[in-house]
Order: sequence, then C-alpha cells, then structure tokens
Amino acid sequence: MSKLETPEHVADTLEELYAEAVSALTSSLERYLQDGTPPSPDLRQSRAFCYPALIIRYDPEGPPPPISRAFGKMSEPGTYISTITRPDYFRDYLIEQLSPLMRDYPVEVEVKASSSEIPYAYVWDQAEAGGLDEVSPAELAKWFPSPNLGMIGDEVADGEPYEPGSNRPLALFDGPRVDFSLKRLQHYTGTPVEHMQRYVLFTNYHRYVDAFCDWSVEQLKSGSRYTGLSVAGGLVVDGKTPDAKSAIDAAPWRRAQMPAYHLMADDRTGITLVNIGVGPSNAKTITDHLAVLRPECWLMVGHCGGLRHSQQIGDYVLAHAYLRDDHVLDGVLPPDIPVPPIAEVQVALQEAAADVTGEKGDGLKKRLRTGTVVTTDDRNWELRFSETARRFNQSRAIAIDMESATIAANGYRLRVPYGVLLCVSDKPLHGEIKLPGAANRFYERAIGEHIRIGIQTLERLAHEGGAALHSRKLRAFDEPPFR
Repeated sequence: MSKLETPEHVADTLEELYAEAVSALTSSLERYLQDGTPPSPDLRQSRAFCYPALIIRYDPEGPPPPISRAFGKMSEPGTYISTITRPDYFRDYLIEQLSPLMRDYPVEVEVKASSSEIPYAYVWDQAEAGGLDEVSPAELAKWFPSPNLGMIGDEVADGEPYEPGSNRPLALFDGPRVDFSLKRLQHYTGTPVEHMQRYVLFTNYHRYVDAFCDWSVEQLKSGSRYTGLSVAGGLVVDGKTPDAKSAIDAAPWRRAQMPAYHLMADDRTGITLVNIGVGPSNAKTITDHLAVLRPECWLMVGHCGGLRHSQQIGDYVLAHAYLRDDHVLDGVLPPDIPVPPIAEVQVALQEAAADVTGEKGDGLKKRLRTGTVVTTDDRNWELRFSETARRFNQSRAIAIDMESATIAANGYRLRVPYGVLLCVSDKPLHGEIKLPGAANRFYERAIGEHIRIGIQTLERLAHEGGAALHSRKLRAFDEPPFR
C-alpha cells in the first residue's frame, strides 16, 4: 500500500503491482502444469493474483470548483475506485486522466491490491502454453481464477444507479471488463492490441482495405510520420519491406472475422482500419470492445442506398442524425434517446471532403449532403417497403445502411466521439439498383477518394491533439472522473 504524489508515480506503482500479480499467477500455472502442484490457499488469500486498485479520495472543505472540461473532474465528494489492468499499455492514458485531478483537486491517491483476481486466461496465451491445452478449463478453474461473466458488464457506462454512500467508479470500465475486450479484439481482428491506434476507421468492404493499404505503403516509403503497417494475420511492413503490397495480400487475414490494419505512429496517433463486414451486430461487437481502449474518435466510411432523386451514384452522405432500426442496442440505449452529431468531427469531415474532391461551395453541396441516415437490421428491407415508406418520410432520411447508426449510438453510449461519411452506391427507390458491371465501375471511381477523406479527417483531428473532440455532450451528469 502506498500514497502517491504524482501521476507518474501512480502509474509506476500500478505497473509494479500488476507485474507482481501476473508473475505470481503465471509461475503458479507453470508449476501446476509441470508437477500438478496447485497454488496454496494462503497465496490466493493474500491477494497475490489480484488486479491493482486505483483509489482516489476527494473530501473538500467546500463545493467542487466550477471546471467545465469534459473529463478529469470531480462532481462531488467521495471515494472513487477502479481496478486497473495492463497499466504499462494504458500508462499515457492514466497519466492524462490523473494529471488534472491531482492538479486541480485536493485528492488523496492510493494504489493497493484489490480483491478482484486476474483470470488466468487473460495472462496466459493458451496457443503458446505447452501443456495447457491438455488440461480442461474446469480443472484449472478449481485452482486458478477464471473469467466470471457475472462480474463483467457495462453497468457504469449504462448509468446503473449505485447505492448512496457506496464507493463510486473512477472509470467506465474496470480491469476484468477491459481484459475481456482485449482478448476479444485480438481474436476478432487478428492483430495485437498493442498495435491498435487512437484514431479508428470502420468499413464494410474489403476494397476499402486494399485502398487503405496502398496509401499506407506509399506513406511508409515516403518517410512520413508513420512507422509501420500491422496487417491482420501477424504481418508488419515498413518503408523498407520489399514488395510490401504482395506480402499484405498474401497475409492470412482471412482467418480474422473482422480483420484490422494499423498504420502506426508515435504515441499511437496513427490510424486503425477495421473491416467489420455487414450488419449492426458486427458493428456493436467491435465497438463494445474497442471502447475499452478509449480511442479519440471512430468514423464509419461505407456504402449506402440513396433515398433522394437528387442524389447520384458516388455522392456522399454526411450523417447528422440517425433513425435507428438496427435493434441491437435497444435494451441499453432506447431508440428514442437522441444521438447528437459531434461538431468537431462534422467540420473535419466536410473540410476533408472539400480538400480531397477539390469541390467548393455549390459544387461540394451537389456531391455532399447532410441529413438523416436510416440503419436497418434487414438487408432485404426493400421487400417490405410499404411498411417503412411513411417512417422514412417522417424522418426525412436521405440514405440507408446497416452499420452507421449502431456505430454512432455505441460511440454516444460509451463516450467515444463518432462520425459517419457514406457513399451512395445505389438508389433502390428510384430504379438505380447495383448490377455487377455498374458496381465495379462505381467501386473503381469512388473507393480511393472516399477512404482518403476518412484518413484526412482523422489526420486533421490528430494534428489538433484530439482534446477538442471530448465534448461534454457525451458525458452524463454523474460521470466517472476518467474519460
């Protein structure tokens, strides 16, 4: 147990305690696999396998100061606690969150072992652990902490009330919830979580991946700020990799359900692209897990059906409102809750579109339209159009897709700034339906430009440092202090 004076000292102590817990757990596992010796009950009772707890006590003499920033603020006196995992990976984030709290408030900060044990599966790679695959999970669970779904959830993010007088959460996600998502991210994306960047693009077509990789390889060869491209399947290329594009194409990315590609930069300020495939279920799945990394922003760049006569194939739709017919979040974020646009993201998207297309003024307005996007969970919605036509009219929707509202709504729910820029690939209400030949011509013309708009938007936001993105409109009135 220790009381701490600086954010850096806090991070150091968290790293020390976490490393000790991981070492104790892995050593005990190795011993068990070697000769069947289980860990002693005393070892577990001493909290040797537990996450470190970060505790902030705030007991001011008067009311909290009127600080208007979106995070790093205390709303009322109390004791705030969260368990922390991977403090080495989250070090910069932890220091960023602790600095304003320790500077602007009379707080006492403490780090000690919690009562929450680290499940063995989160520190032990079963694919690389000799002998572990020969032992049943039920047998391991007799002696070692294992994942308990009853202890993993989003109650804090979803605003579940807590009992008066109890300790308050310091962050949206605790150690077990973060570890759960870190493992899922590695599984779904086929890449190490250490390579994931703070600015994220989502797409639903592999052709966008090809265009992103082509542009990334050019950036690496030109000596830009980017240091490497991590590809689903375990490949990393840089500016010196011979025939990098062929190596990327040959990588086993098909083994990943939602393959990711990370154009890496210092301080993780590069760009991660995830091909989430089609549908709101995938969109919710990946954003549920990416949210624990606390990215600065995520954007959707995909295709949509245009719903207006005035739109042309290849035009852009900048979503500023969403009609949510995806249904995957209704239980935690009812559809009647508004999902507001994030002004800084909207401006960056529009400015990037102007730069990349070369269009200005009325010319840009003809190609880029703002409005409501419908997201549906039924790819064959056209077959029941008579049921939805009135709803589309009432919402003034200008486009329809299967992912955008889910990504925006989960960004709102999990406090990650979001934006959506879609490209019209067909106009089903007006007889312009994608056919194979027409689709190929559309893809060839539109994809490179579209992905460049998404990239430039994130580069603009990264250049500005990301701080302006974290709008108070994403924060609840009883929000935890950490972003």
